Amino acid sequence: MSLLFKGRSQGASDVRIGLAQQFTMLMVSHLRQALNSLGELWRQPTASIMTVAVLGLSITLPSTLYILVKNTEKISAGWDQASEISLFLTAQTTAGNAQQLLARLSTWEEIDSTVYVPADDALKEFQQLSGLGDAVAYLEANPLPDVILVRPTEKFAGPTAAAALLEKLKQQREVDIGKLDIEWLERLYALLDIARELVSLIGILLFLAVVLIIGNTIRLNILNKRDEIVVMKLIGATDSFIHRPFLYTGFWYGLLGGLLAWLAVIIILWWMDSSIEAFAALYQKDFDITGLTGTALLTMLALSVGLGLLGSMIAVQRHVREIEPS
Repeated sequence: MSLLFKGRSQGASDVRIGLAQQFTMLMVSHLRQALNSLGELWRQPTASIMTVAVLGLSITLPSTLYILVKNTEKISAGWDQASEISLFLTAQTTAGNAQQLLARLSTWEEIDSTVYVPADDALKEFQQLSGLGDAVAYLEANPLPDVILVRPTEKFAGPTAAAALLEKLKQQREVDIGKLDIEWLERLYALLDIARELVSLIGILLFLAVVLIIGNTIRLNILNKRDEIVVMKLIGATDSFIHRPFLYTGFWYGLLGGLLAWLAVIIILWWMDSSIEAFAALYQKDFDITGLTGTALLTMLALSVGLGLLGSMIAVQRHVREIEPS
């Protein structure tokens, strides 16, 4: 019984050792083929550099446009919060009625803050800004009404939500006229939508170009190694073993192209930094353009590697299969 148990234990141990050896050999084979494919790129520097440059520049354009759109959205978020609704109160509204209205509005979830501007304060501000000076003093009565400035919350700062809030505010008995200039917000949102669609369209077209470029490059590489592939098939090499070097070549093209695109984006943003600072100074604002974050960088590299593998996979599946020993 003990001999049987020992035999079973020895058999299980041999199976585990065999699987471990097979896994190790597979990893070593992958590593060897990956390094060999990288060495072939190194031995053909001119062709490799030109291909990587085309791939990198193709990925740079949509990446740069993506960053610009994201920074524009960041700026517009601050503009949304700056939008205010002006409520002009009726002439019959007393200061007490205005305070009651302010108390009611403070309970609304759509409203972030309110500012009460009495008619006298509004007239003084108008006197200072208009340049009329003492001429205002000859008015028999103050023609300006009391005003309440309403700032919506971030959730209700968009054009549609702000317009709905304006209609709700107009229904208050103390309000005579409500005003919100949302046309510029609507134009801004429309431009951002166009920019997003443009980035997506350009990205799809350039990514398709990357796949085609890598596919054609791998196809030429396969044709140059036709005799070698025939010999490997004659001696019984598996399809995965034959395909692997070409797939690793696509991987290296994608990875190097993504790194080049990342470097190009950094250079472009550095080049634009002084112009952006000068533009922001005109509006007395401090603005730092945000580049590729860690997540965005990893996404770009993963996308470029995926495109490289996709292009090489298409070429390998089509052209290697057509090569058969005669």
